[in-house]
Amino acid sequence: MAKALEGVKVLDMTHVQSGPSSTQLLAWLGADVIKLETPGRGDITRGQLRDLPEVDSLYFTMLNCNKRSITLNMKSPEGKEVFEKLVGDVDILVENFGPGVVERFGYPWEKLQELNDKLIYASIKGFGPGRYADFKAYEVIAQAMGGSMSTTGFEEGPPLATGAQIGDSGTGIHLVAAILAALYQRTNTGRGQRVQVAMQDAVLNLCRVKLRDQQRLTHGPLGEYPNEQFGDEVPRSGNASGGGQPGWAVRCAPGGPNDYIYVIIQPVGWAPLTELIGRPELADDPAWNTPEVRLSKLDKAFALIEEWTEKHTKWEVMDKLNAHNIPCGPILSTKEIIEDETLAELGTVVEVEHPERGAFKTVGNPLKLSDSVVEIQRPPLLGEHNDEVLGALGYSADRLAGLRAAGVI
Repeated sequence: MAKALEGVKVLDMTHVQSGPSSTQLLAWLGADVIKLETPGRGDITRGQLRDLPEVDSLYFTMLNCNKRSITLNMKSPEGKEVFEKLVGDVDILVENFGPGVVERFGYPWEKLQELNDKLIYASIKGFGPGRYADFKAYEVIAQAMGGSMSTTGFEEGPPLATGAQIGDSGTGIHLVAAILAALYQRTNTGRGQRVQVAMQDAVLNLCRVKLRDQQRLTHGPLGEYPNEQFGDEVPRSGNASGGGQPGWAVRCAPGGPNDYIYVIIQPVGWAPLTELIGRPELADDPAWNTPEVRLSKLDKAFALIEEWTEKHTKWEVMDKLNAHNIPCGPILSTKEIIEDETLAELGTVVEVEHPERGAFKTVGNPLKLSDSVVEIQRPPLLGEHNDEVLGALGYSADRLAGLRAAGVI
């Protein structure tokens, strides 16, 4: 069966997480992704956070499946020659270097256009043009400057980073959307274009409901938040959903650090909830029976629910609540997720064989297409596909040997 992006070639000049997360999705969708790395070292994450000596780290392997790897010294004249041939042969070039790095190599967008007028040149930067443009950005910096940290945590505590990598992988997903849009537009125009996503912008896009609430504050306190006092900015509100359906994480047995379940109280779910927790009289009590009257005492409502959930495991609670169509979700630890049989059956978590480290588990493709089935393949060893990729560009075995001896590849 053909893949959605079969025939599309990608030159992947990305490193660490934001860029590789994006190009890995393109590879899963069927694109031929050629990862360009520095000879001898490669992507810095190959050696970061290693759990096994002299073996590519899980940081690298979990972000670079289904790709081919070549090495190239971009500072040498021969390396630039190879690079220009690669640019002329691909559909998409993706990079996430710091501001100005590709330009200093001698390849501004205008030069790349000359080499390939159909090229889609996609970049991830920390910030858009303006005051912050030349600043470096990392995951938590993007969270800090995109509205996430100021609104995450409990009111009495400090700003918190979220465990979800919304700055890096979140931006990578945004870039995939932009690349696919540019690829589609090219079918009509025949021209490539410049595509750029800023990490700050991506995080802010994911935090839009907090900007919604910032504007709602001008008309009074936010009733669905548990906070007692409001200033002139959206506060941290713990585990409150911040939406029209109030929710909270309540404790379950036996009381471990992740023995919690997140429960949402919908109007239609209030009566069955009261039955489950042994307080059926609250179903018709005018002090409790509407969302409006419950709004001012949500803390008390969830305390009543917690008195019941503390007597049951989160799995038991999940089954009981779902039997009444009450939205809920047990707090799953990373251990529970990686061992979850359902997630394995769905391909949400997959096991991949690696020639040096053996089997490891990673996330599967979250994008499900009926006519483009994804098979997760192992990530490449450093420079594993030099001969294969450059040979297809016309480099002979003798020429490749010369480039290798000169340290070009």
